[in-house]
Amino acid sequence: MADNIKMEVRHISKSFPGVKALDDVNFKLKKGTVHVLCGENGAGKSTLMKILYGIYHQDEGEIIVDGKVVKIANPIDARNQGISMIFQELSFVSDMTLEENLFLGRWIKKNACLIDWEKIRDETKKLLEKEGLPYKPDTPLRSMSVSNIQMIEILKAVSFNAEILIMDEPTSSISNKDVESLISKIEELRSRGMSIIYISHKMDEIFRIADEITILRDGKTITTLQKDETNIDQVIELMVGRKLENQYPKEIMEIGEEIFKVEHLTKQGVFEDINFNVKRGEIVGFAGLVGAGRTETMNTLFGLDTYDSGDVYLNRKPIQVRNVREAIANGIAMVTEDRRRYGIIPVRSVMENASLATLKKYFAGGRRHKHEEIKDISEVFEKVRVKTPSLETPIKSLSGGNQQKVILAKWLLCNSEVMIMDEPTRGIDVGAKKEIYELIGDFAKNGKGIIMISSELPELMGMCDRIYVMKEGKITGCLENREIFSQEQIMNYAVS
Repeated sequence: MADNIKMEVRHISKSFPGVKALDDVNFKLKKGTVHVLCGENGAGKSTLMKILYGIYHQDEGEIIVDGKVVKIANPIDARNQGISMIFQELSFVSDMTLEENLFLGRWIKKNACLIDWEKIRDETKKLLEKEGLPYKPDTPLRSMSVSNIQMIEILKAVSFNAEILIMDEPTSSISNKDVESLISKIEELRSRGMSIIYISHKMDEIFRIADEITILRDGKTITTLQKDETNIDQVIELMVGRKLENQYPKEIMEIGEEIFKVEHLTKQGVFEDINFNVKRGEIVGFAGLVGAGRTETMNTLFGLDTYDSGDVYLNRKPIQVRNVREAIANGIAMVTEDRRRYGIIPVRSVMENASLATLKKYFAGGRRHKHEEIKDISEVFEKVRVKTPSLETPIKSLSGGNQQKVILAKWLLCNSEVMIMDEPTRGIDVGAKKEIYELIGDFAKNGKGIIMISSELPELMGMCDRIYVMKEGKITGCLENREIFSQEQIMNYAVS
């Protein structure tokens, strides 16, 4: 059996200031298998993967590849040893083109001084054609959607011809069609003998592709199970340390008067004649396939983009939303689908991120009133249950779920009237998801208007009072009665 082991992790421990991220973690990756790592946000999964990829170095323990103890100095060293990784937070240079990102750090050269751009373009075209991706090599990544960039990251990782491929939430922001393509690719790679470490919070996905499942909790290995010997409920219980009931804690409450209304909103070539409204205490969902125009519409309503025509009303009064500053001033907040680019400033502290939208409030007489700022942030953090070693901790050190809570806390400090939530639980574990759902319910109970975009139809059906469906930049249907929501009806509006 030892000959079948591609990689072994033995007694790995890793500490950061104020927190022990990994504590004596062990698991074995067999050749030609998919080994899934499960655990709540903060369980240590991503930290472990970064150690295997040479970004972090363990404090204790060893990594064994093909029966030999290896030292992984950095990501280049990892790739040289046959290890490639797809990150949960996409790693790309937005101002570079697709081909430049694909060959970044491994340029094909004509000689010691000149890069062979012609050959790079030819190789890029071959890779795109092989993987069936309809992109142009000279496309700037800045102009591509999150789902498209995710597919390019997958292409980049596979192009290294790795023997071990680490996938950290690779399907968190791609369409169902792209998920199917990825699963087919994983099955193909496995059949060719590649060993894959796979991290995902999507249980149905896990049970489709896993051979073995290792569960981490609080930085420790709980157990390793054969997929055929367990089930979703057992895995969730082992992850969170308790039975998780009532996944969508939606309370039925009295819906108030109209708080937000959009009429005939249009941006040529992007979305057209968008009409909808939101009432106080109401959670309004937006469904649709990737590219339907949901995110583009909401970005416009938050001032991240402009529109050509249409009207926006708040509390029945017309408002202008020409930029983010005006949106915030009018009481509109947005939790974006891309935390890294638009939601947080990774290198700044938790406190700085939380007070970013209300910073002016804490300056008077030419100085910052930090005591009041700390008091307000501490109160709202307690309300949304943010887990952080301190307010000065860099937000990039927190789990995805806690980063999302900090963003929610930021908008609570603003006392926003309308909350737009674009994929609010993307990349978040089942336990943290329920906490986010409870917070969304609390916003609704406090008379806020909630707009929720999600690619997970059960999430929309479980949390929303009404659901609009978009296709190709237009609203094609609206499901008014949550008692008769159905995935079939939503998909019918989304594709027909």
